[in-house]
Amino acid sequence: MLIPYDQLEADTLTRLIEDVVSRDGTDNGDDTPQETRTLRVRQALGKGQAVIFFDLESQQCLLLPKHAVPKEYFD
Repeated sequence: MLIPYDQLEADTLTRLIEDVVSRDGTDNGDDTPQETRTLRVRQALGKGQAVIFFDLESQQCLLLPKHAVPKEYFD
């Protein structure tokens, strides 16, 4: 299920983004500060390049590149 980022409270969106960019394995050797990575994700959401996807099976909220989400979720 897609969740429109602009329908989340600002604080909730910030916590979600910070949680995702700080997860183990997300830096991949990248020394970019967390604040910068958080800003990049927020910008990608604003440009429609990324989406918030709630996986019903795992009960997890994911931030994904738009192209990684099956097209049927956009219908």
